[in-house]
Amino acid sequence: MRKTTTILFALLCCLTFQGCGFYSFNGISISEDIKTFQVNFFQNQAPIVEPGIDRTFTFALQDLIQNQTNLSLVPNNGELLFEGEIVQFYIAPQASTSDNTAAQNRLTIAINVRYYNNTETDGKDDFEKRFSFFSDVPATTQLIGSALDVALEEIFERITQDIVNESLAKW
Repeated sequence: MRKTTTILFALLCCLTFQGCGFYSFNGISISEDIKTFQVNFFQNQAPIVEPGIDRTFTFALQDLIQNQTNLSLVPNNGELLFEGEIVQFYIAPQASTSDNTAAQNRLTIAINVRYYNNTETDGKDDFEKRFSFFSDVPATTQLIGSALDVALEEIFERITQDIVNESLAKW
């Protein structure tokens, strides 16, 4: 009886693990035929230009895709292509005090993204979409130096994850 139970348990485990072969915990499902991706430089075309955020965002998107997939980054002819531009960099008061001064400011960044899956001829997965997110900071904090870096990291983390989810995760 014990031998039969052991064999059934082993068989059940084999069938269970075999069925989960292509599952990924981050939800990304990419065809095994796709091996490369390309991220073109995201130029800053916002009315207010903050130097360096275009490069920071481009690297953040490249790093996230490399960390969450097994795709190789290539400079051109990528099977998956990400391109676009930063279209908004905006700081606005978010909350006020009783004497009508800002208590909190909100930095909002919006990025227009075009995604192409060059392995498909019908373009059904391709899209052009605007992604945005914000970070709230106390009004007493100037958005320069490390305060700006922290805000950009929070914003870019969310936007890059949203881009990857929209393009590569098939929920």
